[in-house]
This record gives sequence, C-alpha cells and structure tokens, in this order.
Amino acid sequence: MQASRPAMRSLDDALAELLGHAQPLSGMEQVSTFDAQGRVLAEDIVSALQVPHLDNSAMDGYALRCADVPQTGTVLRVTQRIPAGSVGTDLLAGTAARIFTGAPIPPGADAVVMQEDCEPVAPGTEIRVLSVPTSGQWIRRSGEDVRRGDRVLAAGRRLDPQSLGLAASVGRPQLLVRARPRVALFSTGDELVMPGAVAPSDLPPGAIYNSNRFFLRGLLQRLGCTVTDLGIVPDQRAATIEALRAAAQHHDLVLTSGGVSVGEEDHVKPAVAELGRLDLWQIAIKPGKPFAYGRIDAAHFMGLPGNPVSSFVTFLMLVRPFLLALQGATDLAPPGQPMRADFSWPRADRRREFLRARRNAQGGLDLFPNQSSGVLTSMVWADGLVDNPPGCTVAVGDTVRFLPLAELLG
Repeated sequence: MQASRPAMRSLDDALAELLGHAQPLSGMEQVSTFDAQGRVLAEDIVSALQVPHLDNSAMDGYALRCADVPQTGTVLRVTQRIPAGSVGTDLLAGTAARIFTGAPIPPGADAVVMQEDCEPVAPGTEIRVLSVPTSGQWIRRSGEDVRRGDRVLAAGRRLDPQSLGLAASVGRPQLLVRARPRVALFSTGDELVMPGAVAPSDLPPGAIYNSNRFFLRGLLQRLGCTVTDLGIVPDQRAATIEALRAAAQHHDLVLTSGGVSVGEEDHVKPAVAELGRLDLWQIAIKPGKPFAYGRIDAAHFMGLPGNPVSSFVTFLMLVRPFLLALQGATDLAPPGQPMRADFSWPRADRRREFLRARRNAQGGLDLFPNQSSGVLTSMVWADGLVDNPPGCTVAVGDTVRFLPLAELLG
C-alpha cells in the first residue's frame, strides 16, 4: 500500500521555518567602498562629520548681506572670488563675493543671489542686484544632509549605489560586510544537455538544454554568493549521494534543481535523507510545490523543482530571502504593490499562485497567455509576478498584489 503524501505547507509557514534555520554567517571582511555593491553591512555607519561640512552655496552667483540690498537695483562692489574648494574672507558691508556652487559662504554673508538675478556694472568689480534677497536663500547649511553622530546606514542593510555614495560622503573608504554565502549548484536529470554540447538539429529525442543552471547561477551571483557550479549529476542514487557529500564539505548551501518529486528517478530527496536530514518538501504554491530543505553536516540543502518557471519562482520566494538572511540582511520581504488587473483569471487554485504579468501603458497589468510551469518565455516577457492567494479568481478591474521582478532580482 502506497504511503500517503504529507500535507502541503503554506508558503508563509515554510518560509518562517526556513528563516529559523538561517543564522547569519559568522565571517566578516573589510572591503573597499568601491567594491561593496550588493554586500550586507555588518556594522552601523556613524558619521564623524557634518555634511555639508560648512555652509555653502547652492548656486553660482553672489554672496552678500541682505541688509545691503533693501531694494532692487542696488549696486554692490565685488571684493572677492570664491570657487569651490577655496575659503573666502570676511565680507565687508556694502560688498559682494563672486561665489560658485559648493563654495563655502564667507563670514558675514547671509544670502546668495544667483547670477541670473544680477548684472555687471563694471565687469569684475561691481554688480547690480535685480532681486531683493531673503536671509538664507541658496545657502546649503552645514549638517542639513548629515549631522555629526548620525547613523547614516544600519547594520543589515544590503548596499546599493546610493548607500555607497552616502558612505563615501561621510569619509568611509572601506566597509565591514558579512561574508558571501558559498553555494554549490548542480542539476539532476539524464535528459539535460548543455548548450554547445549538441547542436539543436542533433538534439536526441527527450533531451532538453539545461536552462535552469544558467538562471540559477545568475540569481545566486546577483545575491552576492560565491558559486561553485558542479554541473549535471546523472539520475543515479550513488552519483547523487556522492555529489551531495562532496558539495556539503566546503559550502554553506547546496542547491539542486530537479529530482525532488516522487518519481522513481527522483533521487535527491532520499539521498539527502540518507546523508543528513530532510525537513520539508511540499509547498502550496503554483508554480512550484516540490521543494526540499534539509541539512548535510553543517551545510544547508535546498532542492528546487525541475520545471524552469517553478524553479525560478521557488528560488525568488524561498531561496532568495534565505540567502539574504544568511548574510544578516534585515529587509527580506518581497516588495509588493497594489495594481489594477486588466485581465481575468477565472480558475481558482487551492495553491497560492504567482502569475507572470507586466505593466501596461494604461497603468494596469496584462497577463502572459500561457502560465505553464515549463514556459520560460513568460519570465522574460513579464516584469513581475501577481501574488494571487489560494482559492481566488481575478476579474478585470480587480486590485491585485504585484511583485516587480526588478526589485526581486536586485
């Protein structure tokens, strides 16, 4: 008598359990701020200075005293010239300083008049001011961006280009970041062929090119992982066990694609169970469902389904947050936004569905016509996923939750 299958687990429950296993890696390293893109901060960044450091001009123009310009047409003598990177002297009453964007405001000045609101009377020595200034205009105050002692970046933040710029603005040439996860990647399946090994015209019946290997490697690299590609493992129990044992020795995560379903040639699940332990393997999502998590010695194990869209979506929903958690990242939730559906989806499913969609010029969402788990073109066409709850249909005009791929892949 065939044993009954375990009940499917919700995505939220499975993710919560996975994250409970994802203790941040202990390793840290100092890296150049130039090279820290995508890494996760291991310490708070606290500013040791004010930004801007001094009051400075927001415009090319003239620094002056408001009291010296009671009306339009006032003529002032120009007594100094202050380019960015230099420092002016005390501004005397009845005079102006030619000043350029970013240059420090000279002592005594309380406003900047842009050059378009001034005209020369005697070139280089006198100007006529064509507008009455107000105190503080076109002056960027010291500390208006960052004050000394401010925490400008928090530990756990995944560094993006703007974060690197902010770190540099407070004088940090290096940053302490979490270690990169070491991930061993391999695929299973005797039907898999690498592009270039066989010409399309000579592809044997039943053979397919190994697309999963390419996008999974790319996804791992975008998440800052160090990837060891172990290629394709034959659908044999002994070969699968040996590949898993070797991969677990020097990696934080072993990630496989295919072989986690219930077919006679699906050897990954029993092989992991023999070498270590397997905690869960069926998730109530579509595309997806067959997913495995376990441990082999100190290494985590995750097994993704073989169908390409299933593998891609399952990676985004489960593997991505897990790898970010290993790096100590604090923002793990997939970004979602409400949007209008310009499509109908009349077939409710008991599983939580992730439908491939893209934004249109009318501000709504269109749906790719073929939502099969094997249609990888749907992931290229789409710019996001509609997160459709279990048992829900969608009618034209309904509000749905949209997950932009640009943010999930960043």
